[in-house]
Amino acid sequence: MRNIIRIGTRSSALALWQAEFVGSELKRLFPGCEVELVHHSTKGDRILEKPLAAIGGKGLFTEELEASMREGSIDIAVHSLKDMPTDLPKGLTLGAITKREVPCDALVSPKYKTLDKLPQGAKVGTSSLRRQAQLLHHRPDLQINVLRGNVQTRLRKLEEENFDAIVLAQAGLKRLGLADQITQVFTADELIPAVGQGALAIECRSDDQEMLDMLAKLNDEDTMWCTRGERSFLRQLQGGCQVPMGVHGTIHKGQLTLKAIISSLDGKNCYEGELTGPKKTADIIGRNLAKALYEEGGKHIIDELIQEGVIQ
Repeated sequence: MRNIIRIGTRSSALALWQAEFVGSELKRLFPGCEVELVHHSTKGDRILEKPLAAIGGKGLFTEELEASMREGSIDIAVHSLKDMPTDLPKGLTLGAITKREVPCDALVSPKYKTLDKLPQGAKVGTSSLRRQAQLLHHRPDLQINVLRGNVQTRLRKLEEENFDAIVLAQAGLKRLGLADQITQVFTADELIPAVGQGALAIECRSDDQEMLDMLAKLNDEDTMWCTRGERSFLRQLQGGCQVPMGVHGTIHKGQLTLKAIISSLDGKNCYEGELTGPKKTADIIGRNLAKALYEEGGKHIIDELIQEGVIQ
């Protein structure tokens, strides 16, 4: 067993929490090893004035870390699974997906508390087309404004830029000890989460068998199957964060149920569906659900997004 494990991480408070959590778990399981955090700045961290969909979508938070892994300067990288492309670079693989934190979205609105209580035309901040579309489906009067940055930056902008509310992942707020900021938690039916939301992914080199054996002890099987189905849905649509879509998997008695949505940007046209099957058929369930929603009307939404230049 190696003596030092070098973990690549972004420098935001949430990314550091995630890397430190994985590091502490590895040290607990393998008391003889030491952990070193290697900080990186990614394109997604540096470009904050534009929505993710406008600057390339997924991969913006992972590419620099993956380059370091291929070079051998780090052993593993810890990511929010929702930030990861469905197809990884050659030579890299997911060594583990940890037990999922709550996957749902949360509203932060100190003055109005819930979505229903926001005033007509309220200013709401989010960086996600998925959240934008579903919020507008419930409240078409809302004024949605782009809100980028780490969790603390977004909370600061809530006051500085006079937002009536902002929407964030509940998992990130909980991990940073900021759950007291939440004024409403959306259920997975009210706002269907992003692919992999709430789950941590640990990426490593495909040929590093020792590391793969160590990471296997951190893998959570149910989370793995749920997110595998979600990522299969995303892969079939090939849209990443440039398509307003969400998908959420749950497992009960060995059966995986995926619930998904594809929506127009304004939330007026939404196509929802769900599909259930044995969890070990997660890839098939994800593909088939994506095909069904695409044929039902998702194709028209995606074609419009291409024409409008939202999808590059």
